[in-house]
Amino acid sequence: MNEFFEPFRYAFMQDALLVGVLVGAMCAVLSCFLILKGWSLMGDAVSHAVLPGIVLAYIFALPLTLGAFLAGLLCATGSGFLKRNSRLKEDTAMGVVYTGLFAIGLVLFSKTPSHMHLDHILVGNILGISDAQVQQTLLLGGCVLVVSLLLRRDLLLICFDPIQARVMALPDRFLTYLLLGLLALAIVVAMQAVGIILVVAMLITPGCVAYLWTDRFDRMLLIAVLSSVIATAIGIFVSFHTNASTSGCIVLAQALLFVLSLVIAPKYGMLARRRVRV
Repeated sequence: MNEFFEPFRYAFMQDALLVGVLVGAMCAVLSCFLILKGWSLMGDAVSHAVLPGIVLAYIFALPLTLGAFLAGLLCATGSGFLKRNSRLKEDTAMGVVYTGLFAIGLVLFSKTPSHMHLDHILVGNILGISDAQVQQTLLLGGCVLVVSLLLRRDLLLICFDPIQARVMALPDRFLTYLLLGLLALAIVVAMQAVGIILVVAMLITPGCVAYLWTDRFDRMLLIAVLSSVIATAIGIFVSFHTNASTSGCIVLAQALLFVLSLVIAPKYGMLARRRVRV
């Protein structure tokens, strides 16, 4: 047991667990909205589109998080603009915008001399996160989590029935862009932990797990957060003892929880559905 809990002896592992748990909870809450609204691809799009913002921020000596956030917003709003002003469907518009921005980011990165490591941007470096990054993650991640929870009822209505939201005099367009802004900010926060590629899994899998277990939104939020936090802790512990990729282990643990839920979930699991057919 002493050997199993050895990670707690190291400050960098304590920071990794703290940041990982917060990022996991934040992404889990947003994943519920993305799953219900059908915006899974939006998380993928925004996470890839932040790369040019990071490189441009580095070139002009600006905070990297600011550049990533602005690039993420550009992707989200640009996709909406194409959808409203062309024949393209939403998923097609997102695909065009984020692949173009990601390609621009790769070209800029290859032509810009820097000490940045692309693998840290793509897959994260949660075990090497600095004290300043820990404080930044706690501040920004906490803000995203609090705002998402406080406005969960209004955001839920926007996801399910935007027409009803207009009838109730809710600012539907503002809430939609607020959700996109929270998504972009969450990706910037999570990028330091798991990178811009694997953050997609953290924004999708917890919501999918919870969706298999319940029809109640508040319960869905709770289950998503619990599954994400548990998977994050397991992934960090496993990566420490096996010397494997930390972000990869976290996402793999989430995938295993999804497979388990797919089989044994009491209402929508495969076993439950088979019993109903019998």
